[in-house]
Amino acid sequence: MSLFVTLAADALVAVLLVATILTSVKLSRRITGMKADESAMRRTIGDLITASATAERAIAGLRAALDECDRGLTERLESAERSALQLDAHVAAGEGVIARIGAIVTQAGRPAPRREAEPVVAVVPKPIAVRTVSTSERLDVALAAAQAMSERALDRLRARAA
Repeated sequence: MSLFVTLAADALVAVLLVATILTSVKLSRRITGMKADESAMRRTIGDLITASATAERAIAGLRAALDECDRGLTERLESAERSALQLDAHVAAGEGVIARIGAIVTQAGRPAPRREAEPVVAVVPKPIAVRTVSTSERLDVALAAAQAMSERALDRLRARAA
């Protein structure tokens, strides 16, 4: 029986040895797979670092563009405010001219005393050189002309009334 026990023990050791070898092979394959995953993970981390650096540069560029747009918009708003103030001044001056014209029309409605007829002098305008003029310059010229006309008309009415 001792031989049987020795053979059984040897067989058991052989089975355990084969199981140990198989387990070692499986563990070796897992370790090899983990090492391959580690190198892939390192590449992925490197790609993420590169992408984050690119994103930071893009964000800096966007911030610079936003600052430039903000400055441009601020300048345009300031220009628009100045233009609005100029237009308000022109409108107020125009209302003053309209008020003067209204006063002239009101005074013209009254009968003027008879006087000797004044000679009519025809004025022939000289040719004027044409140049490009901005809208605000045109408004200024029109305002000055309207004021001059209203002053002359008032002077004529006052002269007739005197």
